[in-house]
Amino acid sequence: MAYESIRYEIADKIATITLNRPERHNAFTVAMAGELRRAWADVTRNPDVVVAIVTGAGEKAFCTGMDVADVADGSASEAAARMEREEGKPFYAFLTAIQNRCWKPVVTAVNGMVVGGGLHFVADSDLVVAAEHASFFDTHVKVGLVAGLEPVGLVRRIPLEQVLRMALLGGSERMTAQQALACGLVGEVVPREELLSRARELAAKIAEHSPTALARSKQAIWESLDVGLHEALGRTWRLIQAHTAHPDAAEGAKAFVEKRKPRWAPFTGE
Repeated sequence: MAYESIRYEIADKIATITLNRPERHNAFTVAMAGELRRAWADVTRNPDVVVAIVTGAGEKAFCTGMDVADVADGSASEAAARMEREEGKPFYAFLTAIQNRCWKPVVTAVNGMVVGGGLHFVADSDLVVAAEHASFFDTHVKVGLVAGLEPVGLVRRIPLEQVLRMALLGGSERMTAQQALACGLVGEVVPREELLSRARELAAKIAEHSPTALARSKQAIWESLDVGLHEALGRTWRLIQAHTAHPDAAEGAKAFVEKRKPRWAPFTGE
């Protein structure tokens, strides 16, 4: 399957998705959104994938949001309108694993600036590692647009004032990698030359575990944010009950007793 605006690679149970438009600071287009949707569908169904890494090409920017030049292009606008008619959602609602209901774990390696719509990837990530030079800001209000979708996603993971600062200052001040670490937007900060190796190290550790248990754990945790505690616990209990019939539920204990590595069943999104 060929991709033009992203790179998609699989090795050692890890899928790596690289936003690959460094000349445009990895800004996303309608075409990139379509390719990301295809990639996330493969991550979901591919039995050889347990965990995914998302990063950007180059060292200057992870993603600077929507490409304005693409928006102005007539054919791109037609493609965006067609996708919205067919799916009932705008094309930028299919960028991330969460948006595509992919429950396999995601590690995001932030290799530079994250601006505006690029914040979707961070807001929807499970683990985030940032390079020391990374920065985070939102320029929507600066150009007369509503800073809405990204802040609403971010407020689920960091304090309200930090979200409002980013949304209302319009990029006149930028959140540094260390500030992002302090408020919990990222989990750790590393030197730029260690970014991908650390992301791969985390992904490799995740990939050792039951793919189905990982996916169901992630689903339970993320979906709990959409409902109250009582309903969230009820949904989680049903997931746990469903998992008791899965072979991994017995394999883990059996492998422990037999002092061997578990032989996990693949997970293909079901």
